[in-house]
Amino acid sequence: MIQEAYKALMAKEYDKAFELYTALEKQQEPTSYYYLGFLYFRGHAVLQDTKKAFEYYLESATREVPLGQFEVALLLENGKGCEQNESEAAFWYEESAKRGNIDAFNNLGAMYKEGRGVKQDYKKAFVLFSKAANANHTKAQFNLGALYDTGLGCEEDKEKSIEWCRKAAYQGHEMAKGIIKRMQDDEKIVF
Repeated sequence: MIQEAYKALMAKEYDKAFELYTALEKQQEPTSYYYLGFLYFRGHAVLQDTKKAFEYYLESATREVPLGQFEVALLLENGKGCEQNESEAAFWYEESAKRGNIDAFNNLGAMYKEGRGVKQDYKKAFVLFSKAANANHTKAQFNLGALYDTGLGCEEDKEKSIEWCRKAAYQGHEMAKGIIKRMQDDEKIVF
């Protein structure tokens, strides 16, 4: 039934997906809570309800579903469907990252870089951005390039900064494109 529910979701047969995930929820299948949260968050087959989405995502998060943990963190960070709580967001990003969610590595890195919800720690931000950047995460590549540029959490290295920004730019990251273009215009680099 799990595969059937997922196929319905991918086919945008939201009513069918909702019905199947609701049946899976009754069996306490962990990912069903995540997908029900998704349906409520997007308003597919049900009225959009970010509070209900948060509740479902939280249930999936406590059942160790990495995507659920990431969504809970994102909602807590932005105060959508719940009260904003950046330290709780950092906790859930970390839980999701422990289970391999690359987006969570990047977002947690940003929290450490900015000191939001956690004590500011550029070295931790560097490690987290590096993990995500090496997994081809565009935003993390840009973030890592920015750390190399300023020497925050690492040794300043303009060549590595350019290298990471270039990788992000090739994947369409607009700020990275802007930096690369500015450096080309200033004749500091040649593509």
